[in-house]
Amino acid sequence: MGTKDPRIDAYIENARPFARPILRHLRKLFHQGCPDLEETIKWGMPHFDSHGEMMAGMSAFKEHCGFGFWKASLLFETADKSPEAIGQFGRIRTLKDLPADAKIVKLVRAAAKLNAEGIKVKRPKAKPRPALAMPADLAKALAKSRKAKAVFEAFSPSQKREYIEWLLEAKREETRARRLETALEWITAGKPRHWKYQKSS
Repeated sequence: MGTKDPRIDAYIENARPFARPILRHLRKLFHQGCPDLEETIKWGMPHFDSHGEMMAGMSAFKEHCGFGFWKASLLFETADKSPEAIGQFGRIRTLKDLPADAKIVKLVRAAAKLNAEGIKVKRPKAKPRPALAMPADLAKALAKSRKAKAVFEAFSPSQKREYIEWLLEAKREETRARRLETALEWITAGKPRHWKYQKSS
């Protein structure tokens, strides 16, 4: 029997109105194709696992949705990511932009079968990402709080990077200042950047 994750319900409710029916429909088809599907949130987006492995994911943006399969290279003759959106199906703005239901269900069944049989995709070994330089404003803020500094230093390299990238991505000074204030609050509380999406034990 599959599992449902209430965080995905919240993700769909928080999406823009155009996206909600698309996400609900995809979710229904994923469960239809794989009754023992396990739902989760990864990288802030809904993901669907089977047999202990990632199978598919979906997401909503300001003007479109996207979805795709983790083992796409074994499911499609051409499995490059869409240049327009996450996954392999381009920008989806309405239900009419989705592939036929039968096609999606067939792909889900095939993807679940790959996971059940333990078939892996050969992926090139990822090069380690260089560490990002500590922004001066973050360093200054951490220096004012011994606890926050200790927590941040204990974070994994990827957790540190998530906070640094979040600050660097701010386009306006006021946005960056707000993010810095929030980051300091979360770090002091021992929370990684994406703590809201972590399952509570």
